[in-house]
Amino acid sequence: MRYSLAVHGGAGTILKSKMTPEKEAAYHAGLRRALEAGEAVLKDGGAALDAVTAAVCALEDEPLFNAGRGAVFTDHGEQEMDAAVMDGRDRKAGTIASIFGPKNPVLAARAVMEHTVHVCMTGPNALEIARKAGVEFADKDYFFTQARWDALQETLKMKAKGEDDADPARRHGTVGAVACDKDGNLAAATSTGGWTGKAKGRIGDTPMIGAGTYADNATCAVSGTGHGEIFIRWTAASEIAARMRYKGESLEEAACHVVMVDLGENDGSGGVIAVDRDGNIALPFNSEGMYRGFVRAGEEAVTAIYRS
Repeated sequence: MRYSLAVHGGAGTILKSKMTPEKEAAYHAGLRRALEAGEAVLKDGGAALDAVTAAVCALEDEPLFNAGRGAVFTDHGEQEMDAAVMDGRDRKAGTIASIFGPKNPVLAARAVMEHTVHVCMTGPNALEIARKAGVEFADKDYFFTQARWDALQETLKMKAKGEDDADPARRHGTVGAVACDKDGNLAAATSTGGWTGKAKGRIGDTPMIGAGTYADNATCAVSGTGHGEIFIRWTAASEIAARMRYKGESLEEAACHVVMVDLGENDGSGGVIAVDRDGNIALPFNSEGMYRGFVRAGEEAVTAIYRS
């Protein structure tokens, strides 16, 4: 049996100079739990789509990461979440944008894929689709974290002074998973709360298929994290697949070019996790760090944050 799984908890890492051993250990533990959740599906012969869904749910349940329970706040003091899933077998996809309520937004995205003829939904009807699909909802207290609220207040103070908040830990933050199952099928899932102090109603690259999320058995599955507007404008995820399809590049070559050149040279800080149909994994990033981890059949799981 062969399978591969990779996860990320965002390229918006705490600067290495500010990271404590306790926090670092907590992030590694969160990444390992996500890998364990996804690998349990793959070990049992399950589908890549189920594995990435399980892995992202685990990351959404962890307040350390900017998705689900750990989502950041908008400039209006609210939480608006985006999520996406895509199945490489037939390119079916489901995404939700700017919603609040589902405990695991990735399950709401999957409900859109499995219970509608549409790809992207937002507003009250998106929530109703999730409810009818049996997705669990939670109240504001569940999603509130003091650290995220404090980060918003700091960001708003900086905005009032006309200062730019360039801290990647507040500007970026997404979780995601990509997988190749025993049958060679690929899938990707991504979820995010956006960035701290984002404009109310802002939608990033996560729910835009081909930008922050993509999966096609013919090439690769990709989940991105970083400066969403640049990922959208450079159609980052699908560009990796295009370079593989039309230029014959390997997964590593294609992913590194898009992250380091297309994004890196155009203010597109961040990174991606990607897997191809042979189970190869690529995890390039052009920022100081990216919470990430991977596991392959018969191997020990690996997690990392910084370059070394």
